[in-house]
Amino acid sequence: MKALLLVDIQNDFLPGGALEVPSGDAVVPLVNELLPLFSQVVATQDWHPAQHLSFASNHAGAKIGDVIDLNGLEQVLWPDHCVQHSKGAAFSDDLNVDAIQMVFQKGTDMNIDSYSGFFDNGHTKDTGLGDYFHSQGITEVFIVGLATDYCVKFTALDAVKLGFNTAVITDATRAVNLHPQDGEIALKDMQQAGVRLITSADLKSTIN
Repeated sequence: MKALLLVDIQNDFLPGGALEVPSGDAVVPLVNELLPLFSQVVATQDWHPAQHLSFASNHAGAKIGDVIDLNGLEQVLWPDHCVQHSKGAAFSDDLNVDAIQMVFQKGTDMNIDSYSGFFDNGHTKDTGLGDYFHSQGITEVFIVGLATDYCVKFTALDAVKLGFNTAVITDATRAVNLHPQDGEIALKDMQQAGVRLITSADLKSTIN
């Protein structure tokens, strides 16, 4: 059984948001077109407390883009984003949220970031997403959303590790690209780990 997994299609990652992903809004119409192809649609949602230690504002003298050691893990410092109950944390107004059956929130522990929709960055706690997919008989996961080089990448890598046949729909993702080519490197990393890279057209021709 197949599931479509929407990764962090939230206002703060769209143009004008606190952590804008270039052309992030371009994925929304594509995602809306894909929704009817799936009987299972699940979304992840960045859901940070205001004191989250991935925020540069919570470290004296730090600036956005700095890389620090956070409890033994390498951590990029970000602008405050997707703070719980804020407009920035809400899904895009243009996204057809009625098609989403379950939402799994991540990044809720102020002491550790969570790029993956399945686990925090230290793999100390899981979100319940993997167990949910197993309980629903999901064997194939198709991933869309933001951003290619962070949350999409780590979600896809964990999906493969958990035994799901995993595909990333490349035209329905966009990268942050803190460094040029980060998005392209992420796609190669995913492919090498066993993730299939397909387009929305590929998917439509396969399912229809």
